[in-house]
Amino acid sequence: MIVLLSLFIGLPAFAQEFEDEDIVLATADSDDNGVIVNHYRLGEGITFSAPDGGYNINLRGFTQTTFETRKYAGDDHLYSRFRMRRIRMRLSGDAWGGKVGYRLQTDFAQANGGDGELSGMLLDAFVSYKPIRGLSFTFGQKSTPTDNRELGITSNTLQLVDRSELSSYFGTIREVGLFIDGSFKVNHKAYLKPSLVITDGDGSATFNRRHGGFKYGGRIDYLPLGLFRTFGESREGDMVREVVPKLVVGTAFSYSNGVSDRRGGREGGAILYLDENDKEALPDYLKLVADFQFKYMGFSLLGEFAKSWAKVPSSITQRVRNDGTTSTDFDGNTKDYIKARMMLGTGYNIQAGYMFRNGFSIDARYTHFNPDEHSFMNNELYFNRNNFYEIGVSKYLTKTYAIKLQASVVFVDNEPGSKNINSVVIDGNETVFQTMIQISF
Repeated sequence: MIVLLSLFIGLPAFAQEFEDEDIVLATADSDDNGVIVNHYRLGEGITFSAPDGGYNINLRGFTQTTFETRKYAGDDHLYSRFRMRRIRMRLSGDAWGGKVGYRLQTDFAQANGGDGELSGMLLDAFVSYKPIRGLSFTFGQKSTPTDNRELGITSNTLQLVDRSELSSYFGTIREVGLFIDGSFKVNHKAYLKPSLVITDGDGSATFNRRHGGFKYGGRIDYLPLGLFRTFGESREGDMVREVVPKLVVGTAFSYSNGVSDRRGGREGGAILYLDENDKEALPDYLKLVADFQFKYMGFSLLGEFAKSWAKVPSSITQRVRNDGTTSTDFDGNTKDYIKARMMLGTGYNIQAGYMFRNGFSIDARYTHFNPDEHSFMNNELYFNRNNFYEIGVSKYLTKTYAIKLQASVVFVDNEPGSKNINSVVIDGNETVFQTMIQISF
């Protein structure tokens, strides 16, 4: 804590470094095929490219070390932990003048803190093809556009220490399938960006059997004021300080035919049901998302809304326990029991921030949920918290997000019956303090 405060107190000394921070190294080497240009920029990795633009290869990565301490009202104990939140390596590139692209990204931290977090080393693994300008076909594993907008923003550019709880409650994060994305200019400056998705609906790739049917979805984004600068749509905070207002408004919908998890495509195989013939019979999951992002002169604003439903077939007669055995006991009402194990309800997230010219940022966030009567959002241990208030400060030492320091405080309203991390019922609300140091290369 003292070390972090010392770093923030000394931040003005880094102001000049922020203006001139980009460390760029370029060399030219010859091989049998001509000249290969090697280019390195701090935070954006090393790039190998052919001078004729025939291909590009980029290697980059980053680490995030976090500290968190949690305090419950009426409890004198502090629950604290250090962890490597993310340790990521990404290899990407393109060939044939950008018509073919690929990405392979791994996370060596394999964060797994319980329900609500994605685990697994493999993050992205896909190949894309662009037959014409403004249209691409991608096959493999990647983030899905049917999630809320924040989940399409890269992790190393987040305004606050971590994503909002809306992303945790409703997001499926990454899926395996076919992704079709477009970008079309509709007048002298406005753009329309539609997306269509067909995945297997079981989340990230695994070595286990996949369950259920396909997941179908789409998104459409409208940018009435033109494109953001420097990938601004996929980054939080207005690092480039947009000189004219920029806005994107979007909506997405997805339908999962037969889901075996809580969110329709996050942890396939986690929850299974059978019919009277011992055949799989699974509920369907539907999700609607609406969101927007605005940036202008250092100010940024992000708003998101999500709603989910479930359709439970009447053919379900058995549930599969964690040990593989089955039971016909559904505590009275089969449909209500099944819905109580799924993330059902509505929620919205609104956050805003201001980025000063010296790389100092102040940000705030409010997230609210309205769970259905029968929903896992009422689970006393992992959820049952419907209001989150967060404030944070950040210092970016480079414009490429290569090095940043962040601290935030989250105030959480606990509903009656909520439990702490030791499964003990608590009477009051909780406060969470988080800090993070990020280093990219």
